Amino acid sequence: MQPDVNVAPLPSIPRRRDLARAHHERGGLVAAVLPIHYPRALLRAFGILPMEVWGPPNVDAARAASRLQPYVCSIVRNALSFLESGGLQIADLLIVPHACDSLQGLGSVLLDFVHPAQPVLPLYLPRNPAPEGTAFLADEFRALHQRLAEVTQRTPSESELMQAILDEEVADDLLRRVHEQRPTLPLTTFDFYHLVRAREFLPLDSFVSLARAILAMPAVKSPPKIPIVLSGIVPEPMDMLRAVDELGASVIADDLACCGRRLYPAGRSRDPFMRLAESLLGGSPDSTRGSPIQDRLDHLLGLAHSTGSRGVVFHDVKFCEPELFDLPVLRRGLRDAGLPSITVEVDLNDAVSHQARTRLEAFLEMIA
Repeated sequence: MQPDVNVAPLPSIPRRRDLARAHHERGGLVAAVLPIHYPRALLRAFGILPMEVWGPPNVDAARAASRLQPYVCSIVRNALSFLESGGLQIADLLIVPHACDSLQGLGSVLLDFVHPAQPVLPLYLPRNPAPEGTAFLADEFRALHQRLAEVTQRTPSESELMQAILDEEVADDLLRRVHEQRPTLPLTTFDFYHLVRAREFLPLDSFVSLARAILAMPAVKSPPKIPIVLSGIVPEPMDMLRAVDELGASVIADDLACCGRRLYPAGRSRDPFMRLAESLLGGSPDSTRGSPIQDRLDHLLGLAHSTGSRGVVFHDVKFCEPELFDLPVLRRGLRDAGLPSITVEVDLNDAVSHQARTRLEAFLEMIA
């Protein structure tokens, strides 16, 4: 395989601990946020810096073994292990959205058994995007607003909250543009996701500057590669993305819960809580929000057709029930539409296996 001769140097991204320390020095608080959907703007209006916890990978998961079943996904196991090992000491509060039964169970374990030093704030997401679901989520955000006021001993005005929402909508629009421009960016697949996933922890101004720097990169015409759509929850271990590059493929679009499914549109309502709910529920179809499988299938086919992708790679975390429930129907629908797919199942603590790499290589050779 020929190397990427047009790859650009990466903008520097500060470490999470350094960002947290600087935010604390300015008098702010830090929230450790579990996956997947939550109101960033609401936290920032209270001076809280959200830092997302997607596992993390390479954690001694044995610490969680006494509290969680062995068939719970490694995102949840690792998060609890990381917490109990002191890895979340930089956080002042923990937010646990109900993205799945395992994450809801983790919230219960934290509240009823672990009792961490930080306040634990659960967040329940509707499984219905209809008007009732939007109203329910707006009420959840109002309740979270009240809890945050109790924790921080301050209450932002409605105008301050609306301004935080508008600022986040600017960042969301920039993120969408970065995704749309990816075919001409001088970045490897690994580097692209390294940069866009900085949205998970960067302060707003820092991410806006980073996104604008990415968009300002000169467009390049990269050597021909095999275009694919990547679906799943989170692209960990990230070495899988290096394997994609090395095998001569390119992720031209994604349906990842941590990325493509969070390209939120701007809300419409003048009520800040309704506007937040409209935006979050306006994202791409998502198994963790109970979206109909047909909607997910139509979305995947639309991504593939609009980008010229030749296949879909489902990169799934083991025991992820929402994804595994949809998977057979999705793959059958893609096959019937003439679009090949493959499933690669991983644990966040495992390196990319030779078997997984071989299967991916064979799949890419088939669709090349």
